Amino acid sequence: MSESPLLIERRERVAILTMNRPERLNALNKELQDCIIEACQEIRNDDDIWAVILTGAGRGFSSGADLSGGRLPASGEQRPRQERLDVYGWVGRLSTAIYRTLDKPIIAAVNGVAAGAGMSVALACDIRVGTENSRFKVVFIERSLSPDTGLSYFLPRIVGYSRACDLIYTSRFVEADEAYRIGLLDRLVPADKLMDEALELANQIAFWPPVAMQSTRRVLQQSMESAFEQQLVNEHWGLDQARRAPHDVQESGASFRERRPPKFTGQ
Repeated sequence: MSESPLLIERRERVAILTMNRPERLNALNKELQDCIIEACQEIRNDDDIWAVILTGAGRGFSSGADLSGGRLPASGEQRPRQERLDVYGWVGRLSTAIYRTLDKPIIAAVNGVAAGAGMSVALACDIRVGTENSRFKVVFIERSLSPDTGLSYFLPRIVGYSRACDLIYTSRFVEADEAYRIGLLDRLVPADKLMDEALELANQIAFWPPVAMQSTRRVLQQSMESAFEQQLVNEHWGLDQARRAPHDVQESGASFRERRPPKFTGQ
């Protein structure tokens, strides 16, 4: 039996998802896409997982859509009705799974090239940690395509509109130093320390009360598209959700008063 295209490892409160097609630079074929979507739903429902790391096996994060596997239908080919009526397409489902469905903080450990839909997947994550081996490339225009998998949403919000135009229109490589400077990478670490640093960051996030953290993530996402007044409403909702974990609320105050580290449970 062949090895799964997505490896899932649990380290206490952290799940590590490893795209496992190193011979194809973790290109996104249908099986890998489906595995990521399924894993995001499973982790959303797993109260024991409080943070997630997504990375790639081998020397690449993900080279994008796997065009060698016949993903695109031939001209005139009749697709299933459900697929034809799906306004998001597989590209939308994949980014939605990471950005919305997962509903928990997710870190991209960008170990190598992130291109096309692979770059989109990295941008869909909340935080990106990279190394001197990290490289980004939009690619789509080279394939006579426009951006997909959420890249046109994420990229301008991360680097700004005109810089996003630069990267999309030229399809040039962005090396690690520039990626860190313009915000494609949030942390730049030595290659041999990538997973250690990503795991340390994930553990820092997973230390805090999970209900408050998930509410915070939702409110931050809403802030990207809300007017000021609506965002005040969203914040009020987030506070109400965070308070629905009474043990953690009480523990926060008790640990502060008793001058000890808190022990959060999610309850």
